[in-house]
Amino acid sequence: MTGHHTEVQQRPAHQSEWYDASREALQTIAEGATQLAGFGVAAISVARDDGRLEVMAVAGSDAAREQLLGTRTPVDRLEREIEKADEWGLLRFVPHERLDADVGESWWVPDITPLAEPDAWHPLDLLIAPLYDEKGELRGTLAIDLPEDGKRPGPARRQLLQRYAEQAGRAVITALEREALSHQVRLAEAARDVVRHASAQLRLDRILSDIREALMAGFQARGMWIQTIDEDGHGTGAIYSADGVEVVLTGELMRIAADTARRAWEGQRVEIVQRGRPFGPSISVEEGELILSFLQGIGIDSLLFAPLGAGPECLGNLVLTRTEDDADWSSVEMAAALDIGHDLGRAILNARTFEREHQLVEELQALDTYKSQLIATVSHELKNPLTAIMAPLEMLESSPDLTGTSRASLAAMERGANRMVRVVEDLLLLSKVGDPDNPVISAPVDLRRIVDDVVDLTSVAAERKEIDLAVEVPREPVLTVGDHDELDRVCANLVSNAVKYTPDGGQVTVRLAACGDEIMLSCSDTGLGISPADQTQLFREFFRSSNPDALAQPGTGLGLAIVSRIVQRHRGRIEVESELGKGSTFRVLLPAAPV
Repeated sequence: MTGHHTEVQQRPAHQSEWYDASREALQTIAEGATQLAGFGVAAISVARDDGRLEVMAVAGSDAAREQLLGTRTPVDRLEREIEKADEWGLLRFVPHERLDADVGESWWVPDITPLAEPDAWHPLDLLIAPLYDEKGELRGTLAIDLPEDGKRPGPARRQLLQRYAEQAGRAVITALEREALSHQVRLAEAARDVVRHASAQLRLDRILSDIREALMAGFQARGMWIQTIDEDGHGTGAIYSADGVEVVLTGELMRIAADTARRAWEGQRVEIVQRGRPFGPSISVEEGELILSFLQGIGIDSLLFAPLGAGPECLGNLVLTRTEDDADWSSVEMAAALDIGHDLGRAILNARTFEREHQLVEELQALDTYKSQLIATVSHELKNPLTAIMAPLEMLESSPDLTGTSRASLAAMERGANRMVRVVEDLLLLSKVGDPDNPVISAPVDLRRIVDDVVDLTSVAAERKEIDLAVEVPREPVLTVGDHDELDRVCANLVSNAVKYTPDGGQVTVRLAACGDEIMLSCSDTGLGISPADQTQLFREFFRSSNPDALAQPGTGLGLAIVSRIVQRHRGRIEVESELGKGSTFRVLLPAAPV
């Protein structure tokens, strides 16, 4: 009687290469036991993670092979029978009279009539060799039935069967090692693909789409989906299906899945839900029954449930499904799923961070657009009233009837109006150069001529403060491409700022030079200098230095912001070097005009 229960799940419909190779090796050993040891049937089983033995090779009888191959029997059932056995080396023999009364109803029994002899083989006799590894763990069995002479084996035949049992033990261990290695390679490839694709995407739907094939193939799953948990950690989140098929979960199932994911992440474990298998510590019996009912409704036999998270935070769960024709989930697959849960958790966290940053950027862009529109609108609205103010002021100043006090008041009004005009002009220019819909109309520009013109205009203010204004420019034209007026404003702002913030008797040096495919315009002074803290905000609109001496000088805080935007519009860059009390150097680098 071959020791295998028949009321069990059948062999998986799809098998990998390791399965076929291992089964072929075990089949050869089983056939040797029947051909050389004189037995009609031999069967070899291997131990599985679910506590059952799967028949992988049957030799000697087509009927036995058809009935037994791929079936699984509980290990504890076999162990109970072995406890009653006689020990024949590696072999265990249980005479039929010691077996449980109902064993014949569940085990394969040959249809033979025993000989009328004392040592006759009975159809219910059990001869089996439990196969253990070096650690004493049961890894498989060799079961033998139907001796050709109809008798229980004597000492000589037992020795021969012992050798086959030793070979079967080595083959079973090799088969299981090959299986484990194959699983590890397959799952390692899946994990590698998950990491590669997940790290390359910043949207969860695209991440899932990219990793679907790797996960489905790596875990030999029929379906999969991901449930995310809301960022506050309390909601049930959303369901993402990889193959476009909508996964509809009730609110109760969504809550159960979210709660299970949190408990599983805390315990760093993966749960399996399958009919006939005890539920794990993360799932209560009531919750498990609801899940099983749902699975039955969608034609699924089992699911692997892996939590997704990063650090202490649970972010969701990954669900992989199989049908009743598929293999059971292995411990190797469960460990790999937990590792992938960490990788996907980090990917979800990155995707959420990117989404928040993207949303923030959009809000900042909208705010910047609003600010630009507001500045442009206010500037235009102020320009016309200021024009209306300036004309009467000029007329009043020419009146001969004005007293000294009146003239002083008019002069103050004119200075204030002129300052407002400059502010409005700066605001309008800032709005113009910051508008992405207002591109630069490029033309060749000779920066040497711009420098000469700016220095001429600034020389009067420099002479008034006895500042040495030095200019170092080439004799030949220095050409860039861009807007002449905007580049003139860049140079004028830098030079006028240098003169303004340099004490009497100081020095300002303006340099212009061609540096390969760039042109460098620099303006150095021996003025107040800028603190490192102020340098970080130097090009922000309306920024004024925290230096009291600098604040004493009139200004709007828009000059350097305008310079920075113009330089950016011209595909250039601006650099600053400064030290408090020792002066500053501003460098503008612009693309040189093509020769």
